Amino acid sequence: MMSIQVSIIVPCYKQAHFLNESLLSVLAQTYTNWECIIVNDGSPDDTERIAEQWSARDNRFKYLKKENGGLSSARNAGIASSKGEYILPLDADDILHEDYLTFLVPELQQNSSLAIVSCYSNFFINNRSNIIHQQKPIGTTYHALLYENNMMASSLYHKKYWEEVGGYDENMKDGFEDWEFWIAITKKGREYKFVEAFLFYYRKSKKSMFIDTLAHHLESNMEYVFKKHNEIYIAQFGTTMEYLFSLIKRHHASEHKIKKSVEYKIAKIIAKPFRIFQKLMIKK
Repeated sequence: MMSIQVSIIVPCYKQAHFLNESLLSVLAQTYTNWECIIVNDGSPDDTERIAEQWSARDNRFKYLKKENGGLSSARNAGIASSKGEYILPLDADDILHEDYLTFLVPELQQNSSLAIVSCYSNFFINNRSNIIHQQKPIGTTYHALLYENNMMASSLYHKKYWEEVGGYDENMKDGFEDWEFWIAITKKGREYKFVEAFLFYYRKSKKSMFIDTLAHHLESNMEYVFKKHNEIYIAQFGTTMEYLFSLIKRHHASEHKIKKSVEYKIAKIIAKPFRIFQKLMIKK
């Protein structure tokens, strides 16, 4: 019996309404030597029923249930129980092109210097024919990952590197855990590659972990990554300082633009009587 080559890890938390579509894209893979581990991360929705249906439908689908611990914890649990040489994380609301594994697996098989293989991405709303944006990232070393994550979470990599770096950082519960993970793997000189084909579909929604991360946790996550991997940022001290000061300038420019806007001026006028009243109350 052929050993399992790829383990696809699908954590699910409150995404049961998308899960069938995601798993259908796994089943449709033209490369067939895979297992798919569906990880129920303590989800309060219909995840268990759907996962059990898929496990009964095809024995390559496995079901794992655990207490809620966040995305990193769910991925680590799934990978720990996996049997594949390569790992592919897949979020429960995203979709693989049917040739994803057919294109990417040979890249890792044929090039021993590669730790990770990724591809170009389509961003869609509602259905995958409604493409609103396309991403064609570049880069081969950690230097291209230092200040932003241009590699999608659903990239294919050697399981041995997950073991080496200790898995996904479970302290990172507010996003960017994949960015930190890629840096941890590549900072010792290992390379990655982008296959120049649109083989992945990323679902854009008004409410998502990524949107919440950008709105509320961007700075704290960046600070965590910078401190955890401080040696590579210190080695790039000049570039790091330029980047951080550019963020400060961008923030000030945005703040200035808001203060110059008509809406801000109107709000300031409306609020003026309340400020006067507040001052009078303080004097009393």
